[in-house]
Amino acid sequence: MLWISTQNHKSVMNVKEITVKGKYIEGVIGRSFFTEWSRVLGKYESPERSKEILEDIHLAIKQGEAIFRMPEK
Repeated sequence: MLWISTQNHKSVMNVKEITVKGKYIEGVIGRSFFTEWSRVLGKYESPERSKEILEDIHLAIKQGEAIFRMPEK
């Protein structure tokens, strides 16, 4: 999986799953039988922009990139 640098550049994490939740993009960083731990990777001006960034992440994975930096905007 791809390493993600968060929008605020304070964390780099290897996430198991990436989800768009409205204006937010969240990454699942761990799971147990009953619990899931996730972190916000970025917040954008619209749900549509969040979906565009998710497509950029798909492309980065397809191209075999090692790290993806969440855009500022």
